[in-house]
Amino acid sequence: MNYKRVLVIDDAKIDRYMAEKIMKKYDFTDTVVMVESAMDGLELLEACLENPGSLPELIFLDINMPQMSGFDFLDEYARFPEHIKKKCIIIMLSSSIHPEDKYRAMESPYVYKFLSKPLNADKLQEVSQII
Repeated sequence: MNYKRVLVIDDAKIDRYMAEKIMKKYDFTDTVVMVESAMDGLELLEACLENPGSLPELIFLDINMPQMSGFDFLDEYARFPEHIKKKCIIIMLSSSIHPEDKYRAMESPYVYKFLSKPLNADKLQEVSQII
């Protein structure tokens, strides 16, 4: 599956870099958009409200970020219109090893999958089978 547009929300520069490299290597997406905070991700999605065609089809979301966590992002994301939430697939991509983080992520109606970092070819294959 080749996604048109993927958004990566992660405060770790190296993780964003690695995610972009692996997605390009395996032709996973046409466009990768990188932001380093949950707030930046929300702002990007808000900007897409006027032009739903620019929405990412897939969002890789980190959990542990300063100021606003991935869980805080999900709380704010819940306020978006339904047509936005139906278009975006959210994958939690985290280095967290706490079982409660995975449980909490999977309890969200917006999270399709929880994956451990780093992103690799096998994980991209898993994600491509979601749709």
